[in-house]
Amino acid sequence: MTRIQPLDAFPPNAFPDPAMALIDPNGLLAFGGDLSPQRLVAAYSHGIFPWYSEGDPLLWWSPDPRCVFATDNVHMSRSFAKFLRRCDWTWSMDRAFDAVMHACAEPRAHQHGTWITDDMQTAYTNLHLLGYAHSLEIWEGDALIGGIYGVAVGRMFSAESMFSRRTNASKVALHALAQTLHGRGFPWIDAQVPNPHLLSMGARVIPRRRFLEELARLTTAPAVHDWPRLRSPIAVSSNR
Repeated sequence: MTRIQPLDAFPPNAFPDPAMALIDPNGLLAFGGDLSPQRLVAAYSHGIFPWYSEGDPLLWWSPDPRCVFATDNVHMSRSFAKFLRRCDWTWSMDRAFDAVMHACAEPRAHQHGTWITDDMQTAYTNLHLLGYAHSLEIWEGDALIGGIYGVAVGRMFSAESMFSRRTNASKVALHALAQTLHGRGFPWIDAQVPNPHLLSMGARVIPRRRFLEELARLTTAPAVHDWPRLRSPIAVSSNR
């Protein structure tokens, strides 16, 4: 019987081989350890991420298959493209990281609690201060109405969560993020685990082995530092 590994037996920059992850639940690989920046950066560099609920042990995952967006091919319906053309919202990056994380952690309909615990918020704020974690914000005037946050290592961006306080705000955030990443040499957004909502927006599933092969190449590319902090108008992507 395959057993998940205790991370306390590994140094902070090492993880078990993702091929050792369980089939059920899909991708469960290890438990324990900590949420230090060194361990988190190592995890994302190896296609592994933490995901657990308050009161549970710290769990680490690498599912198979993997869910990704191609940054040049996020689905845009005709109605959504029409919405963008008349949209007067603006977007920015890294102007309100803490506020985006807090909004993503707020309870949602038909959901009890949140996996974005206080410890997770502290850990990703530390990653943000170190230049690894980033947020994209959607603004209506001075009101924050949507956003998404995640982790960038090299030229791979792993999206963690998004929120919306207006219809379409999270879709607009994903659209703006894909445009920004594509222009900076990021071919994929790692969406981790598929669901019908992500698939409806153009996400696709690929075998974990292929994902990890591409990940090894992308995470060794030079890091990006020129994230657009100034608020900008929403634009329809030119590849449509």
